[in-house]
Amino acid sequence: MSRPLHLSAAIDSPGRFDADHYTRLALLAERSGLDFVTLDDSFAPEPQRPDALATLSRIAPVTSRVGLVPTVTTTHTEPFHTSISVNTLDWVSEGRAGWLVGVSTTEAEARAFGRRGVAPADELWAEAADAAEVAARLWDSWEDDAEIRDAATGRFIDREKLHYIDFEGPRFSVRGPSITPRPPQGRPVVVVPVAAADLAPDASAGGRARVATAIRHADVVLLDAPDRATRLTAATELRLRSGENLRILARVGAPLPDRAAEERLLAELTATGTGVDGFHLVPERPERDLTALAERLAPTLREAGLLRAEYTGRTLRDHLGLLRPAGRYTAAAATTTAAALNTAPTAPTALAEVTR
Repeated sequence: MSRPLHLSAAIDSPGRFDADHYTRLALLAERSGLDFVTLDDSFAPEPQRPDALATLSRIAPVTSRVGLVPTVTTTHTEPFHTSISVNTLDWVSEGRAGWLVGVSTTEAEARAFGRRGVAPADELWAEAADAAEVAARLWDSWEDDAEIRDAATGRFIDREKLHYIDFEGPRFSVRGPSITPRPPQGRPVVVVPVAAADLAPDASAGGRARVATAIRHADVVLLDAPDRATRLTAATELRLRSGENLRILARVGAPLPDRAAEERLLAELTATGTGVDGFHLVPERPERDLTALAERLAPTLREAGLLRAEYTGRTLRDHLGLLRPAGRYTAAAATTTAAALNTAPTAPTALAEVTR
């Protein structure tokens, strides 16, 4: 592979709740030059883990470049609240936030909320797709220059530059607009996990729905594939269905107890013909393995021209080579939409209305 790799890593450490531990892991990833770290989360009581959003928000001020991508589950969660939480992480990290989309599939998790039973996987991923659509619209509902902050006149915002999103779906309706300004990245990076089996002709309904969510909303796919040939086939299919703006990272185990394991991982990362843009590393023992990455593997990859020597941008979109998206409700976009629908856009009179 002649061009630099996109690399990221999971920092999951079930049973660990001390912020210093996760800060050390994020700083090791940043020292290695990784694009981002992920932190898993779920509503299941086991294995015990900290709140991913809160933990990465705590880490944001003590890191400066590495992207921060928590799992946020759409099931049992209001999409309005999800959008605000991820937007807040983007602000506190100065544009380094992402969102790893998750769903809740167990009866125990459903009982913890007590609002509804477990739904089939295809329904859960269809709901996740709607939640991602709502989040994107809410992030766009403030135009970039909506804030005035004029102390002399007492005007904080230009209300003409806040917009209703008026989303109506089978699972929830959200009127909007957001209660927070547009994120620094325009929209935080959306990450969706996909298995190669989800793309097979005999894929389950849940797998097909997950792929549909990824193709419609993902900026990054974390791809699980059992071997390189399957990885190449799955990545090719994803590109055919989604276009070139999607970044595909193959998930690979990264246990690094000794130099032999490091050599095996280097061989995996530098293999040609994988069809992916890079790799998402899953350590066995995060502190040990990320230390090995920072001290030995990252320098070797840099010498081969496969890893950045330094960060050249500030935001996660910069790291991934993704453009900052234009807001869909800007004057030009709203005019085009209004002409198509033969309607005139209106300014809101309230900041937010959400029903479910």
